[in-house]
Amino acid sequence: MQLGTRWATGAEPPASVPAALRPAIAEVESNLSGPLSQSTGHWTLTWLEGRAIAELDAGWEVLQTASGEVVARPFQD
Repeated sequence: MQLGTRWATGAEPPASVPAALRPAIAEVESNLSGPLSQSTGHWTLTWLEGRAIAELDAGWEVLQTASGEVVARPFQD
């Protein structure tokens, strides 16, 4: 089991955030505007089946699939 972590939007992700996710996280943050700007919100890093998932409380997630593809998408209902 791995514990997750939290960090503010716009801040440097903690060392525990996998390098593969970092470019997609930066891209999501660069596309935020209005009330979802980089000055608000927090990311939460969790792990599912050994794969990292970074969730932004503004409604986005960045994850690595079982095949290794990095996906950034709005939360799905």
